[in-house]
Amino acid sequence: MVSVGERTPSAGETGDLAALAVLDEAALLEGLRERFLRQQIYTDIGDILIAMNPFQPLPLYGREVAERYRHQETGTLPPHIFAVASRAYHAMLGRRGGGPQSQCIVISGESGAGKTESTKLLLQHIMNLCKGNSQLERQILQVNPLLEAFGNAQTAMNDNSSRFGKYIQLRFQNNTVRGAKLSEYLLEKSRVVQQDAGERNFHIFYYMFAGLSPEKKEMYGLLDPSLYRYVSGRFGTQDVAQRWKHKYQEVCNALDMVGFQEQEQVDMQAILAGVLSLGNVTFEPEESSESLKVSETSRGWLKAAAGQFGVQEDELLKCLICTMSVTRGEQIQRFHTQQQAEDARDSIAKVAYSRVFGWIVSKINELLAENVDPDVELREIGILDIFGFENFAVNHFEQFCINLANEQLQHFFNHHIFQLEQAAYKEEELPWETITFNNNEPILNLLLAKPLGLLSLLDEQSAFPQATDKTFVDKLNSSFKGNLHFQPGRGHALGFSIVHYAGKVHYTAGGFLEKNRDTLPANIRGLFINSVTPLLSVLFTATISRTGTLMPHVKAKVALGADDKFNSTRKQSAGAQFRHSLMVLMERMYSASPHFVRCIKPNSQKEPGVVDSQVVLQQLRYNGLLETIRIRRDGFSWRPSFEEFAERYGILLVKADVSLTKESCLEILQSTDLTGWICGKSRLFFKYWHQEQLAKYVERLERAAVTIQKVFRGFRYRKIYLKRVAELRAQAQRLQEEAERERSQQLAMEAETQKRISLPVPMPRKRRPQPGAHLPDKPPVPRPRSKLTESTPFDNFLDPSAPRPVLRTEEQIGEEAMRKLQRGATLRWFKETQAQKVMQDDGAFPSWLHGMISRREAENLLIDKPLGCFLIRISQSRPGYTLTYRGEGRCRHYMIEMQPNARYVILGEDRAHASLTELVQYHQTVGIQPFMEILTVPCRQKISDSLDSEDLKCLRLDLPAAMGKTPPEEQPCPSRPSTSRPAQQSGGATVLRHVWFRRTSSCQKQQSPDKSRTTASSVQKEGSQQAFPRLHSSIRLAMQEIQQFSSTPSNTSVQSCCQAHSTEDAKAK
Repeated sequence: MVSVGERTPSAGETGDLAALAVLDEAALLEGLRERFLRQQIYTDIGDILIAMNPFQPLPLYGREVAERYRHQETGTLPPHIFAVASRAYHAMLGRRGGGPQSQCIVISGESGAGKTESTKLLLQHIMNLCKGNSQLERQILQVNPLLEAFGNAQTAMNDNSSRFGKYIQLRFQNNTVRGAKLSEYLLEKSRVVQQDAGERNFHIFYYMFAGLSPEKKEMYGLLDPSLYRYVSGRFGTQDVAQRWKHKYQEVCNALDMVGFQEQEQVDMQAILAGVLSLGNVTFEPEESSESLKVSETSRGWLKAAAGQFGVQEDELLKCLICTMSVTRGEQIQRFHTQQQAEDARDSIAKVAYSRVFGWIVSKINELLAENVDPDVELREIGILDIFGFENFAVNHFEQFCINLANEQLQHFFNHHIFQLEQAAYKEEELPWETITFNNNEPILNLLLAKPLGLLSLLDEQSAFPQATDKTFVDKLNSSFKGNLHFQPGRGHALGFSIVHYAGKVHYTAGGFLEKNRDTLPANIRGLFINSVTPLLSVLFTATISRTGTLMPHVKAKVALGADDKFNSTRKQSAGAQFRHSLMVLMERMYSASPHFVRCIKPNSQKEPGVVDSQVVLQQLRYNGLLETIRIRRDGFSWRPSFEEFAERYGILLVKADVSLTKESCLEILQSTDLTGWICGKSRLFFKYWHQEQLAKYVERLERAAVTIQKVFRGFRYRKIYLKRVAELRAQAQRLQEEAERERSQQLAMEAETQKRISLPVPMPRKRRPQPGAHLPDKPPVPRPRSKLTESTPFDNFLDPSAPRPVLRTEEQIGEEAMRKLQRGATLRWFKETQAQKVMQDDGAFPSWLHGMISRREAENLLIDKPLGCFLIRISQSRPGYTLTYRGEGRCRHYMIEMQPNARYVILGEDRAHASLTELVQYHQTVGIQPFMEILTVPCRQKISDSLDSEDLKCLRLDLPAAMGKTPPEEQPCPSRPSTSRPAQQSGGATVLRHVWFRRTSSCQKQQSPDKSRTTASSVQKEGSQQAFPRLHSSIRLAMQEIQQFSSTPSNTSVQSCCQAHSTEDAKAK
């Protein structure tokens, strides 16, 4: 056993609480308070990070800070969330001891402690570490704002609370991200139909109301938000609405960036509008029968919901007011009570929204899936951002599941930090004083045990049709009588209490059975599968996995009233799905190396710069941070085996064939200056800082190895170079000698010829014609030119300055042929898919768009232009464009990618554009990353027959000639020549003939003095390119009917009441 002194860093200097001299709650609290008031919100406990929510923006995440935390030696830097990302990334690559291994980062804390922001910062820094500058990295960063809009909401504790859990898996090949996968857990879909006091619905509804234009609202069938019951008639102040409008634009951009098609986005928003309209449908009894009918004031809402869902109004009404069943071949119709009809209405709204959310997650996984060989081994970094522990005034089934997930995460933390570590000390027989901790395993047994756990009893009661919430509570009281972690409800209130690791929480049992059953009205699935809205059909054709994941697939339409097994007994309950999803999550996390981020909420009022000691101390206690500090200070968090250590660090001995034994490990350690480690029977025990110290030794040897490689390669290639130079010189000397020999022979032949000139010239003797050779006189046939010869258009080379024929090899010919093929394919792509989009209404191309010119030609065009001048050229080797920008002292070239959903993105940017013109206009005000260069003056095409606009001039000038028509009188434009080309040069593609005709006719319509006709034609033209809901005409008629009823006095009073609520809410804000 080897044991030398320990390092004792100062807690004040390094921000590491494991270095505290006095370890108690007061010292811990005071250390956190002092750092927080100095705006040092991050503090380390060994390799565990504590992050306190500042409730205000801080300058801690700029480019300079990110660059400092890029490398793995972060021990000398202050604690930071970027340091956790850097440690996980380098450990995944195998640079921190041990081989490459998958990592996971667990972010935990109360609701409002800052978990969502921490997740975004971790993703941002990991993508910065990749430095691949691929579009995939930008798409991954857009996932968070997209999911926040659909899965977050304002609660009593947090303005941006995650109402679902997510686990993001980043897949890496070597050091480059290749794909991503997202898993979501337990969306709180009951929030769609009901919110408690001081809370709101999901963000996306408010974003749509604030961000959609009046025309789009009319298209989707959205009216004033005060009319909708599902948003409680509350909206917000003008400043809040402006912020929501900006958020809606971010959501639309995220959808474009990730790759959602335009029609999919339209269908999705139409379904969301249908959910809101369905919430306003009310029922009243029929006077002549026992059935229900839709109230007179809500018929328009039913018609609007049917149009937005793309179904028939009468079929939707049947699903709401009655149930159809088949018994012994006979169809039986049973009418709902008013409460059953309202429950059916709310159930449809909840399921529709939850399936839209599940489809978004599934679509993200499809678009961001890795595109690599299945045999390639990928490593991953998982980031868990799950709902925090919640204890509201009224707690429902959702809070029970949320707190169950937090119990599971706390057990995972205890298992890794306390149980595994102390078990290793006992196994290796090290002297160790056991540290006691709050073990929450009995609570998990109470909740998850089979067959007598709380969730098992809930499923058992849910299977009985006659069971109620009261029978469920009675079953709990009888089963858990005497359990220390269960307390029966008091008084007449139907409920029970669970003593969680974070404190006692009282749950209201009302709705537990109904939410766990998660039923859907019979026949509604068949109705929605047959919807004319493709997305809604896909959502209800999809199946649900054991973990609650939506799995879309293509299926034929079903007949209404057919046997629907969607609500059969084989369907799993919501609690069972959540249990399975937690099991899968834990399996993934246990198979990876964990990193922990514990988020702390400094106060409950969300005020910056305020520390509530009682609130912080309560979180420190139930998180077990005092015990965590003790085990990190006295314990050994890194425990590699002898084989792992010798294999990884054998290089430090600088000798070959290092044996993987205990002796080799001791020899390695004795060659270093490390102190504080312990050698056990089968493994070594190190402090948390030893990994970074060993990494520095390895890095020093790696730098030395690179220097040796550099010198050796320089020596080797210099020898090759000198040998090659000698060969070339010898070859040149041989060629020179041959040339001199040929020149001597030529001079001798010329001298001989001069001698023969003075002699008399004899008459040529006629040849005798050979038999059978009677051929007519023909001019001599020239010898065909070799394909290896490329010459000028002139056939003589009398001019010494004229270029000579160039002989090329077969490899060069192949490369040129490939370039021609690529050029031709790109030109066809431009003519067939892009010309119509880029061409202006007058039939001309924008002045900044040049033809298929090379990089050098583009730079030559910009060489004498002012700073900020730019042009866009068609790429020569790929379908796409390149933006060339005149910068300071040089030109920059930005690749413009066209995504599968027809959106244009500059590689490295996080914004998608519907057209090239929109892209140019946007970057005339917003700089292009990373140098934030703003486009100023376009570089116009040349008038002469130069290469820069050759392709565009061919397209523009040859289209009228190809149609046999003369184009209308054109206005002078600097982007086009004033003269036309000869007819023999025309060769435009057929598809562009129609382009020119449509563009020219549209110009003529715009020049017409009838403004109404011009407006109509422009609207028609815009509509031909824009996606619409399938039944938008029915939606418009329903909106007119609703507005007629809204203008009546009774409804006016309802509106004023809603507006009063909105005003009160604004004052509360």
